[in-house]
Amino acid sequence: MKRRVIAAVGIGMTLGLTATACGGDDSGDKAKGNGSGKGKTLTVWIMEGTNPDPEPFFKEAAAAFKKQTGASIKVEYQQWASAQKKFTTAIEGGKDQVPDVAEVGTTWVPQFAETGALVDVTDKVKESGLSDDLVAGLQDAGTLDGKQYGMPWYAGVRSIVYRTDVFDKHGLKAPTTWKELQATAKTLKEKEPGMVAFPVAGGAEMFAAPFVWGAGGELAVEEGGQWKSAINSADAVKGIAYYTGLATKDKVSPAKVNTWTEKEVGDAWNKGQIAMAVGGNWTPKAIMEGNPDLKGKLAAVPIPGQTGGMSKSFLGGSYLSTFQTDQQDLAWEFVKMLTTGEFATKWAEQTNYFPGQNSELEKVAAQKDPLVEPFAQQMMEAGATVPKTKAYGEIQASKVIPRMVQSILNGKANVQQAADKAAKEMDAIFAKDK
Repeated sequence: MKRRVIAAVGIGMTLGLTATACGGDDSGDKAKGNGSGKGKTLTVWIMEGTNPDPEPFFKEAAAAFKKQTGASIKVEYQQWASAQKKFTTAIEGGKDQVPDVAEVGTTWVPQFAETGALVDVTDKVKESGLSDDLVAGLQDAGTLDGKQYGMPWYAGVRSIVYRTDVFDKHGLKAPTTWKELQATAKTLKEKEPGMVAFPVAGGAEMFAAPFVWGAGGELAVEEGGQWKSAINSADAVKGIAYYTGLATKDKVSPAKVNTWTEKEVGDAWNKGQIAMAVGGNWTPKAIMEGNPDLKGKLAAVPIPGQTGGMSKSFLGGSYLSTFQTDQQDLAWEFVKMLTTGEFATKWAEQTNYFPGQNSELEKVAAQKDPLVEPFAQQMMEAGATVPKTKAYGEIQASKVIPRMVQSILNGKANVQQAADKAAKEMDAIFAKDK
């Protein structure tokens, strides 16, 4: 069997935990609001940083859960920095070391599922009537061999952010095709020589990926259970050539941008140096906080497809997953409460990320906020995920894609040569994951 996967360059989210916790006492009872959790406590690991003030949220959620089930919640706030080691150590320690519920980044779900540590909640999701309402890209990210290992909690996606004042000044409209994107960037370069028209940031992995997918390419495919790079396929090379060509041929992105990361693009936004760039749904708020003068001067548009529609964009965030402890049913009830309805909406509002359900995203899009609606549309209709193998994490850590892009931008290799080298490096890493 050959599974074709739209493989995005990974989210810059590294999971980390700084403590282990007991799984709790025995409980095989269903926790359906009948008080079956009375006297029990769920241990929950939540990452710090996503919500600037998570304690009031979890205080309210814990009170609601106790009223519903009789069970208490013990939240342990953790760091993002050393996830793999912390999770792995806890998993190796068995059910008395892992939490009952944990926030797990979407790119890590398959790895932990492969160890047998996560609970398959496919049937519970179906029984709850949630299957058809989950954002497809997010649902796929947490599904391995047809089994879903948790519920999408929140996510972010990248589209294109641009300066409306600059566009209006020169009579420009938001691009809807690759040709329009190229022409708009070239006009901006000519009319605003002191600004970066459209940064081709060599260190920003997620900026390049949409153009690989938009050309019909993929980063990797799975054949017979083994992953293989597809970055040097004809379609992928076409997308890479378009993206890098904006810098090497059209010169809309100066040489100083060749090694920029996404953070450095953000710094340039804050200095008023960017006219248009790929950015996340969290980007506009960050820009306006960094440069209040830009308030009311920003807008967004989905990343255009070659001739219309949208190019796919990396969709990443976090799952809430239940671990193999003695409180799986109770843990599922808490996961369901946090990832649906009132609490899912509140978390999304407080974190500036999106919920994982189409019905909730549609509400966001219906508000017609020009800095929100395009991202919601991109997420619902054109989100992509990474190859579901731990080897892809090593590929990201090795910066295979950034090094490929930078070698093209610096003139050290042509597009095909750079893609062939990247494919060879990726395949060597995939081969170790047999």
